[in-house]
Parts: sequence; C-alpha cells; structure tokens
Amino acid sequence: MSEAGRGVTASQIASNKGTITIRGPVSADYLEALDIDENLNNFRKASKQKQSLIGITKSDEGFIHIAVHNDTLVGYVTFHRPDAYTRWYRHPLILELGAIEVSPPWRKYKLGRSLLAHAFSNPITEDRIVITLEYCWHWDLENSSLTIWQYQKMLTGLFGTVGLEKVQTDDPEILENPANVLMARVGKNVSPEDFDTFERMRFEGRFIQ
Repeated sequence: MSEAGRGVTASQIASNKGTITIRGPVSADYLEALDIDENLNNFRKASKQKQSLIGITKSDEGFIHIAVHNDTLVGYVTFHRPDAYTRWYRHPLILELGAIEVSPPWRKYKLGRSLLAHAFSNPITEDRIVITLEYCWHWDLENSSLTIWQYQKMLTGLFGTVGLEKVQTDDPEILENPANVLMARVGKNVSPEDFDTFERMRFEGRFIQ
C-alpha cells in the first residue's frame, strides 16, 4: 500500500538549516530508506533505534510519526499496544505513547510539540485511551541540563498540549520513583463503560492518597 493509501499526512517547518517535514504514520519501507541522526541514542545506539522503530511499524496497532531533514530522521514519536506483561494490556482500547525523542541540535524548533500535534490528528487517537508511562531513568537529563523535577514538568507540559493529563495509579513501576508519572488521554469516541474499566485498572493494590 502506498503512503497516501495508509492515511499518511505531512506538514513542514522552516528552520535556518532548511525545511523539516513532520510525517506519519510512516511505513517500515519509508523508515528503512532514511538515515538516522546519530544523536538519537537516548534509548539505544541510533542504528539499533532505527531497527526498533521499523519493528513498531510492523506490530499490531503500532505506528510512528517522524521529523525528517534531508532524508535524515531527526525526531520521532511512537505508539503501540502496551507490553503483554502489564495490566494495561488487558484493556483492548489502550494505546501506549511509547517514546518521543528529538535530536539535541534540533530541539530549538519545538519538534516535540509538532510531532505530538501531528500524531494526535490521527483519527485512531479518538477511538483509544492513550497513556504514557514516564520513567525518570529514561530522561535525557544530561543534554537538557534540567533537574529531574524540571524535566518532569517539561514533559507533562509537553504532553498536556495534546490533552494528556497526570493520573494516579498503583502500578509498581510508576511507584518505583516519585518522579515517575502516568498520563492519559481519553478519546472522544471511547464509551463510558470502557472509560470505567480503565479507571478500575488504575488501582489493583494499595490506595494512593
């Protein structure tokens, strides 16, 4: 299927380095043809990160929106079903915002906001409960020069621009560090029953004040 046939849309951002294209959801073939900025290494080496992104596009309900400059990937945001070992996997409508990363030299162009806005224009997000599980051990504190709490505030503000809100949970991994945070956005087409199921899933053990 062609990119157009998959509902792919694109927008452009001007920069002093040339045009940046925000595009998605992209196919594995499209990603394969791109180079990747070597600074996209927050989670793993850039070349391995590219292969991970390609794998997400091939997974059930997985999709990616990207920022591209001169056929080089400089940023991305990923969506996929939650891991099967988590409680969130049991809800058929939950979609996880898995990662967002922008190469440090490109961050001044607010590509994170542009990537999120583009991704949440995808109609599927209105049929799903989108969550993001933010763990502080993945945060790029070194390149950002932010403290852990400043970084949390930056992230929650960024995700808030597309309607994600902080919600409480007794998920053990979230509780592992007080800086960790769960955020969620309920699509406008999600039924009250499916929302109630999500609410019950947030607490399966001890109650948090």
